Amino acid sequence: MSTVEQQEIYLLRSRINRLEAQVDQLYRHLGISFVEDTASYDPRVVAALRSGNMIEAIKYYREAQDVGLAEAKLAVEDIRKKLGL
Repeated sequence: MSTVEQQEIYLLRSRINRLEAQVDQLYRHLGISFVEDTASYDPRVVAALRSGNMIEAIKYYREAQDVGLAEAKLAVEDIRKKLGL
């Protein structure tokens, strides 16, 4: 994968993260709950989060999604928040 393609993917993932944050904010503003389906997450990530092991969860997320450390950390923090852990 070329550097340009990697940059485009990074920018798209960043935009998705921002859009998800905006949707979350709208849900809070409107007082609407969204129940997250845990089946959509890697079960290893969820299990690690439930046991309080953030580093392990990030490691599993990186393996499954083939992303960098910073992006995985943000994603796992988001999953933890959505699951209320």
